[in-house]
Amino acid sequence: MKLSIVTTLYRSALDIDEFHRRAMQAAEAIANDIEMVIVNDGSPDNSLDLALALQRADPRIVIVDLARNFGHHKALMTGLAHAAGDLIFLIDSDLEEQPEDLEQLYQRFRQGDCDVVYGILESRRGGLVQKLPGALFFRFLEALSDHPIPRNVFTARLMTRDYVRALLRHRDREFSIAHLWQVTGFRQQPIALKKLSLSPTSYTLRRRVEMAIRDITTTSSRLLYLIFYVGISIFGLSIAVILYFLGRYFTSGIGVDGFTSQIVSIWFLGGLITFILGILGIYMANILAETKRRPLTSVRRVYRADGAADTGPNSRVNTLRQGTSAEP
Repeated sequence: MKLSIVTTLYRSALDIDEFHRRAMQAAEAIANDIEMVIVNDGSPDNSLDLALALQRADPRIVIVDLARNFGHHKALMTGLAHAAGDLIFLIDSDLEEQPEDLEQLYQRFRQGDCDVVYGILESRRGGLVQKLPGALFFRFLEALSDHPIPRNVFTARLMTRDYVRALLRHRDREFSIAHLWQVTGFRQQPIALKKLSLSPTSYTLRRRVEMAIRDITTTSSRLLYLIFYVGISIFGLSIAVILYFLGRYFTSGIGVDGFTSQIVSIWFLGGLITFILGILGIYMANILAETKRRPLTSVRRVYRADGAADTGPNSRVNTLRQGTSAEP
């Protein structure tokens, strides 16, 4: 069995040596054939140089150097595309997620009833003020997402080759990787793990709200259908009010004053416009989902211990496209 460890680098110079030592030590306890795929996500410090120094001492390391910073989730997907193991251990390199958790993930995986074992926080860090934004974030996602993600999920997970291959077939260009983890399906089991708090979180309430809005608008159609149903409800209510006043006029001779007729007209037109915009929004969402074809990431170079480098405009690593060249 071959085990791949996949991680990313961004301002990771202080942690990369210890992460490599601890992750390899944990992996050697369960597998003999190991590789570590490290994706440099345009890190502005000397993380790449330190990783290359590690590779000279440990040929099991594969380094994927991205052309610029593409973001954490896209870098993770790029790393998964270069992993060749039968099992893939995905983890962040900041040491807040502990490499030694691989043993717990593997023991749960060995029960044979799952394709993915992933970690969830036993409890969110911080007090009420720190926990409240996270709780609001997940409630917002649950209310509007087509596929709600598990609460308090984080990166550390152990996955089979078949699951990763299916995950890489997704063609989304703007996405939340936690959403893709869920919609890929397969048998997934959570286990409670601890996540250390080595640095203040950068996910403020404003950033969480922005992330939730981005995730919903790129992964969910529920909001569009909500607008559609609100529009049709207002439209239907205005029709009912119009019929009521017309019926009252013809049966009792009671007329309608100007103010009431203006309000009913506004309701009618507003509901009709919202109804039409809802339909157009649904069609545009479907069109948008079908036309996203930009490369997920651009790879400057892949460093391997044998000195070979995958480069060139037609290379699998130069332009990573999910569902086609993303598959190893």
